[in-house]
Amino acid sequence: MDQAASSAQGAQSSPVCYRHPDRETGIRCTRCERPICPECMVSASVGFQCPDCVREGSGTGHPATATQPRTLAGGTVTADPRLLTKVLIGLNLAFFVVQRAVGDSFTERFYLIGHAYVPLFGSFEGVAEGQYYRLLTAMFLHGGYIHIAFNMLSLWWIGGPLEAALGRARYLTLYVVSGLAGSALTYLLAAPNQGSLGASGAIFGLFGATAVLMRRLNYDMRPVIALLVINLIITFGVPGIAWQAHIGGLVAGVITGYAMVHAPREHRSLIQYGTSALVLVVVVVLTVLRTSQLS
Repeated sequence: MDQAASSAQGAQSSPVCYRHPDRETGIRCTRCERPICPECMVSASVGFQCPDCVREGSGTGHPATATQPRTLAGGTVTADPRLLTKVLIGLNLAFFVVQRAVGDSFTERFYLIGHAYVPLFGSFEGVAEGQYYRLLTAMFLHGGYIHIAFNMLSLWWIGGPLEAALGRARYLTLYVVSGLAGSALTYLLAAPNQGSLGASGAIFGLFGATAVLMRRLNYDMRPVIALLVINLIITFGVPGIAWQAHIGGLVAGVITGYAMVHAPREHRSLIQYGTSALVLVVVVVLTVLRTSQLS
């Protein structure tokens, strides 16, 4: 009788799997110490872990995000590495459709111009009038079918692989910073009444960052250099092209791209986004300088 009671007490004190209460086990999770049965055991570097700890911490004792696959620049690897490039192309095409549908009143409201009298509105317009949004909106406008076709093809060829290498957040930062740098240099150096529009400044920034990336990976530089030289010849050889936007975007792209792919791992985000912020500070300084000249 006493022996039977002792056996029953021992059975009651035996641990059971926290997910399967009908199964006794002598194994515990090495992280949370909950009992787990053989079906729930997940092998770890030391011992076994329960499914919940593996799911929450990827089996490493660190947050799950810490073990996600990363790009060369530290960005998150995504299922569609060209998604943002597709979105940017879509935005440019959407703005172009609006331009065609609405006409000059839309384009002249949002393209880049320093300071000029616009008869259509009967007033002075431009960045010098406080319309700083033009530095950004001009990046999504185009002057014709050939203009947008050439830019969107370049964005697809250059942007897609670069997005995959940098990750979405860093790629978008590079694109916007390069485009704004191109707009700022155009605003500074071009005639106040000279209009400018197009994604070329941002795309030249992608060219510059691509060259830096290929150099970092020890790839053959000749194709990208040849393509860049051809584009620069077109930039300075064809009338009506805002070379300032191309050069400004290219320089910003090289600087920002270098920070993106060469930043040391331990301070990567700080250096990458800090460099981007410094380039934006230069953009602001150039804009304020030119505005003071035109005011």
